[in-house]
Amino acid sequence: MKIAAIEPIVLRVPFSVGGVSAAGVWGGAGMQAADSLLVKVTTDDGLVGWGETFGFIGVPIVKAAIEQMLAPACVGKDATRIEALILELEQRFHVFGRSGAIRYGLSAIDIALWDICGKAAGQPVHRLLGGARRERLPAYASLIRYADREAIAANVNRALEDGYRSLKLHEVDPGVIRAARDAAGADIEITLDVNCPWTLREAIDMARELAPLSLRWLEEPLWPPENYAGLAALRQRCGIPIAAGENASTLTDFHHLLEAGAVDFLQPSPSKMGGISALRKVFALADAHNTQMMVHTFYDGPGLLASIHATAALGDGATMIEWRYFDMEASLLGDAMTPKDGMVAVPNGPGLGIDPDQQVIQRYRIA
Repeated sequence: MKIAAIEPIVLRVPFSVGGVSAAGVWGGAGMQAADSLLVKVTTDDGLVGWGETFGFIGVPIVKAAIEQMLAPACVGKDATRIEALILELEQRFHVFGRSGAIRYGLSAIDIALWDICGKAAGQPVHRLLGGARRERLPAYASLIRYADREAIAANVNRALEDGYRSLKLHEVDPGVIRAARDAAGADIEITLDVNCPWTLREAIDMARELAPLSLRWLEEPLWPPENYAGLAALRQRCGIPIAAGENASTLTDFHHLLEAGAVDFLQPSPSKMGGISALRKVFALADAHNTQMMVHTFYDGPGLLASIHATAALGDGATMIEWRYFDMEASLLGDAMTPKDGMVAVPNGPGLGIDPDQQVIQRYRIA
């Protein structure tokens, strides 16, 4: 079963977020559409697999890397020898970067090949990974940054009405974070992702200010994100559990992060760090270091499905799925994956279980 074609597909789907989004690392203020990059891999016998890279403003450079470098190197290769092919591509193109566009593209191709292998075997990916431990997984609502007290309170209440009992904020203003806690009440779990803004000294001071808000974790508090020694020092001093890993790219990165004792929650991002092949190894590495996995899943398509399958098969009872809490104009996966009462169903169809909706692709494709 040979790879016959690889096609990157760019989508731009409008969304609303119950207010006006503030500027963040993903884009400017007032963002009203999400760009995503799907990867369609077709074999010589007609099987199709779907992958996804991390999106937003980085889509064009990843698309170029796939079209000009990765896809030509994949055509004609055995679609079932996933890890051997990915290793070959990593070694061939490593001088162009071990993270960023090349790694993102490899991640999407890896996910698509797992989809193909599952379809060829007539089995869901979670069964290829050992079988799902749970039929449904708890999901937490991951809100965009509002930087506004009234807007965050309104959207916290909206998420609670939708059945979520765990929320993630992307705020950096303590007053806005406090407004979210006041709206949620003491019994709702709140996590905080600040996207790498602070020095160690600044983070220690902020953590002390945030301590009364009972955060489940403080995510990516330090710049640069690979300052693992700094994260370990903060973890020892701040009193709030630390989460990180979204910006780690290789198994060696995760090894260093865990060896440093830098985190309480490890957050690999499968559409950025190597796909399902790499993700399953990080699950094992985290288990060996007694560290809780909490996969980063800020995606709407195959990247989300990859996280769900791996978490269902390899995660423990505390592992949750991140749900991007946007009101999308159209759902790439239909209604089947929308959380109900804060729980998301694990797909049981072959491969990833659900193919992207072709009508949605046709309507929202921009490249």
